[in-house]
Amino acid sequence: MSRLLLFNKPFGVLSQFTDRGSPTARATLSDFIDVKGVYPAGRLDRDSEGLLLLCDDGRLQARIADPRFKMPKTYLVQVEGDPQEPALARLRQGVRLKDGMTLPAEVDRIDAPDLWPRDPPIRRRALIPDSWLRLTIREGRNRQVRRMTAAVGLPTLRLVRWSIGDWSLVGIAPGAYEALAEPSAPGSGRSA
Repeated sequence: MSRLLLFNKPFGVLSQFTDRGSPTARATLSDFIDVKGVYPAGRLDRDSEGLLLLCDDGRLQARIADPRFKMPKTYLVQVEGDPQEPALARLRQGVRLKDGMTLPAEVDRIDAPDLWPRDPPIRRRALIPDSWLRLTIREGRNRQVRRMTAAVGLPTLRLVRWSIGDWSLVGIAPGAYEALAEPSAPGSGRSA
Protein backbone atom coordinates (compact mmCIF):
# COMPACT_ATOMS: atom_id res chain seq x y z
CA MET A 1 0.00 0.00 0.00
CA SER A 2 1.50 3.34 -1.10
CA ARG A 3 1.52 6.25 1.30
CA LEU A 4 1.47 9.91 0.33
CA LEU A 5 1.92 12.80 2.75
CA LEU A 6 0.83 16.36 1.97
CA PHE A 7 3.06 18.57 4.11
CA ASN A 8 2.75 22.33 4.53
CA LYS A 9 6.44 23.22 4.74
CA PRO A 10 7.10 26.36 6.78
CA PHE A 11 9.57 29.05 5.75
CA GLY A 12 13.15 28.15 6.76
CA VAL A 13 12.71 24.37 6.74
CA LEU A 14 14.96 22.24 4.52
CA SER A 15 13.23 19.76 2.17
CA GLN A 16 15.26 16.88 3.58
CA PHE A 17 15.34 14.85 6.78
CA THR A 18 18.90 15.68 7.88
CA ASP A 19 21.22 18.68 7.76
CA ARG A 20 24.62 17.04 7.64
CA GLY A 21 27.66 19.23 7.38
CA SER A 22 26.01 22.45 8.50
CA PRO A 23 27.84 24.29 11.31
CA THR A 24 24.47 25.40 12.69
CA ALA A 25 21.42 23.19 13.04
CA ARG A 26 18.66 24.13 10.62
CA ALA A 27 15.08 22.86 10.72
CA THR A 28 14.47 19.77 8.58
CA LEU A 29 11.54 17.52 7.73
CA SER A 30 12.41 15.30 10.71
CA ASP A 31 11.35 18.16 13.01
CA PHE A 32 7.79 17.82 11.67
CA ILE A 33 7.31 14.35 10.17
CA ASP A 34 7.69 11.15 12.18
CA VAL A 35 6.66 8.74 9.40
CA LYS A 36 9.38 6.27 8.39
CA GLY A 37 10.14 5.34 4.80
CA VAL A 38 8.74 8.39 3.02
CA TYR A 39 10.84 10.71 0.88
CA PRO A 40 10.19 14.07 -0.79
CA ALA A 41 8.83 13.94 -4.34
CA GLY A 42 10.70 17.02 -5.52
CA ARG A 43 12.02 19.92 -3.51
CA LEU A 44 10.92 23.25 -2.15
CA ASP A 45 13.60 25.84 -1.34
CA ARG A 46 14.33 26.68 2.28
CA ASP A 47 13.00 30.22 1.76
CA SER A 48 9.78 28.99 0.14
CA GLU A 49 6.67 27.69 1.87
CA GLY A 50 3.84 25.39 1.09
CA LEU A 51 3.02 22.01 -0.34
CA LEU A 52 5.69 19.34 -0.31
CA LEU A 53 4.63 15.81 -1.22
CA LEU A 54 6.36 12.83 0.39
CA CYS A 55 5.77 9.20 -0.53
CA ASP A 56 7.12 5.67 -0.14
CA ASP A 57 6.59 4.60 -3.76
CA GLY A 58 9.48 5.28 -6.15
CA ARG A 59 7.32 5.20 -9.27
CA LEU A 60 4.81 7.65 -7.80
CA GLN A 61 7.67 9.84 -6.59
CA ALA A 62 9.10 9.93 -10.13
CA ARG A 63 5.70 10.74 -11.69
CA ILE A 64 5.30 13.67 -9.32
CA ALA A 65 8.84 15.06 -9.53
CA ASP A 66 10.05 14.26 -13.05
CA PRO A 67 9.58 17.25 -15.40
CA ARG A 68 8.83 14.86 -18.29
CA PHE A 69 5.35 14.33 -16.83
CA LYS A 70 4.67 18.10 -16.69
CA MET A 71 2.59 17.92 -13.52
CA PRO A 72 1.21 21.43 -12.85
CA LYS A 73 2.53 23.20 -9.76
CA THR A 74 0.63 26.30 -8.65
CA TYR A 75 2.24 29.00 -6.53
CA LEU A 76 0.90 32.06 -4.76
CA VAL A 77 3.60 34.66 -5.29
CA GLN A 78 3.95 38.01 -3.57
CA VAL A 79 6.04 40.24 -5.82
CA GLU A 80 7.56 43.66 -5.48
CA GLY A 81 5.96 46.10 -7.84
CA ASP A 82 2.71 46.51 -9.75
CA PRO A 83 2.46 43.79 -12.44
CA GLN A 84 1.29 45.14 -15.75
CA GLU A 85 0.04 43.13 -18.72
CA PRO A 86 3.36 43.17 -20.68
CA ALA A 87 5.17 41.45 -17.78
CA LEU A 88 2.36 38.92 -17.33
CA ALA A 89 2.33 38.25 -21.09
CA ARG A 90 6.05 37.46 -20.98
CA LEU A 91 5.45 34.92 -18.21
CA ARG A 92 2.61 33.38 -20.25
CA GLN A 93 4.88 33.06 -23.30
CA GLY A 94 7.89 31.68 -21.44
CA VAL A 95 10.89 33.59 -20.15
CA ARG A 96 14.52 33.29 -21.20
CA LEU A 97 16.68 32.37 -18.20
CA LYS A 98 20.40 31.55 -18.08
CA ASP A 99 19.54 27.87 -18.51
CA GLY A 100 17.21 28.48 -21.49
CA MET A 101 13.57 29.31 -22.18
CA THR A 102 10.95 28.25 -19.69
CA LEU A 103 7.72 26.66 -20.76
CA PRO A 104 4.77 29.06 -20.83
CA ALA A 105 3.24 29.69 -17.41
CA GLU A 106 -0.36 30.33 -16.45
CA VAL A 107 -0.43 33.56 -14.47
CA ASP A 108 -3.09 35.85 -13.07
CA ARG A 109 -3.03 38.79 -10.74
CA ILE A 110 -4.99 38.01 -7.55
CA ASP A 111 -6.08 39.74 -4.37
CA ALA A 112 -3.87 39.08 -1.35
CA PRO A 113 -4.71 35.53 -0.26
CA ASP A 114 -5.79 34.68 3.28
CA LEU A 115 -2.57 32.94 4.35
CA TRP A 116 -0.91 32.31 7.69
CA PRO A 117 1.58 34.96 8.84
CA ARG A 118 5.13 34.29 7.70
CA ASP A 119 7.89 34.12 10.30
CA PRO A 120 9.88 36.26 9.79
CA PRO A 121 7.41 38.66 8.18
CA ILE A 122 7.97 40.21 4.76
CA ARG A 123 9.59 43.64 5.06
CA ARG A 124 7.18 46.37 3.96
CA ARG A 125 8.46 49.37 2.04
CA ALA A 126 6.36 52.51 2.13
CA LEU A 127 7.17 53.69 -1.40
CA ILE A 128 7.24 50.35 -3.22
CA PRO A 129 3.96 48.49 -3.77
CA ASP A 130 3.64 44.75 -3.67
CA SER A 131 1.14 42.49 -5.43
CA TRP A 132 0.10 38.85 -5.59
CA LEU A 133 0.11 36.45 -8.53
CA ARG A 134 -1.19 32.93 -9.00
CA LEU A 135 1.40 31.24 -11.22
CA THR A 136 1.33 27.67 -12.55
CA ILE A 137 4.35 25.99 -14.14
CA ARG A 138 4.87 22.51 -15.56
CA GLU A 139 8.58 22.11 -15.04
CA GLY A 140 10.79 22.38 -11.99
CA ARG A 141 14.07 24.16 -12.50
CA ASN A 142 16.09 25.39 -9.55
CA ARG A 143 14.41 28.50 -8.08
CA GLN A 144 12.43 28.80 -11.30
CA VAL A 145 9.50 30.94 -10.15
CA ARG A 146 11.80 33.43 -8.42
CA ARG A 147 14.00 33.67 -11.50
CA MET A 148 11.00 34.06 -13.82
CA THR A 149 9.42 36.89 -11.85
CA ALA A 150 12.79 38.65 -11.50
CA ALA A 151 13.34 38.36 -15.27
CA VAL A 152 10.18 40.40 -15.89
CA GLY A 153 11.05 43.02 -13.24
CA LEU A 154 8.94 41.63 -10.39
CA PRO A 155 11.22 40.28 -7.63
CA THR A 156 9.57 37.63 -5.44
CA LEU A 157 9.01 38.56 -1.81
CA ARG A 158 7.08 35.48 -0.68
CA LEU A 159 6.53 32.16 -2.45
CA VAL A 160 3.91 29.62 -1.37
CA ARG A 161 3.40 26.44 -3.39
CA TRP A 162 -0.36 25.91 -3.15
CA SER A 163 -0.89 22.77 -5.22
CA ILE A 164 0.73 20.01 -7.24
CA GLY A 165 -1.68 18.42 -9.70
CA ASP A 166 -4.97 18.10 -7.80
CA TRP A 167 -3.29 17.86 -4.38
CA SER A 168 -3.45 21.10 -2.41
CA LEU A 169 -2.84 22.73 0.96
CA VAL A 170 -6.52 23.24 1.69
CA GLY A 171 -7.03 22.63 5.41
CA ILE A 172 -3.37 21.89 6.24
CA ALA A 173 -1.73 24.27 8.72
CA PRO A 174 1.95 25.24 8.42
CA GLY A 175 4.14 22.48 9.85
CA ALA A 176 1.32 19.92 9.65
CA TYR A 177 0.73 17.09 7.22
CA GLU A 178 -2.10 14.93 6.00
CA ALA A 179 -1.53 11.27 5.11
CA LEU A 180 -3.32 9.72 2.13
CA ALA A 181 -3.30 5.96 1.61
CA GLU A 182 -3.40 4.34 -1.82
CA PRO A 183 -3.14 7.37 -4.11
CA SER A 184 -4.26 5.87 -7.42
CA ALA A 185 -2.53 8.31 -9.76
CA PRO A 186 -0.79 11.67 -9.57
CA GLY A 187 -3.36 14.36 -9.15
CA SER A 188 -6.14 12.04 -7.99
CA GLY A 189 -5.98 13.33 -4.42
CA ARG A 190 -7.66 16.29 -2.78
CA SER A 191 -8.80 18.99 -5.13
CA ALA A 192 -7.29 22.46 -5.09
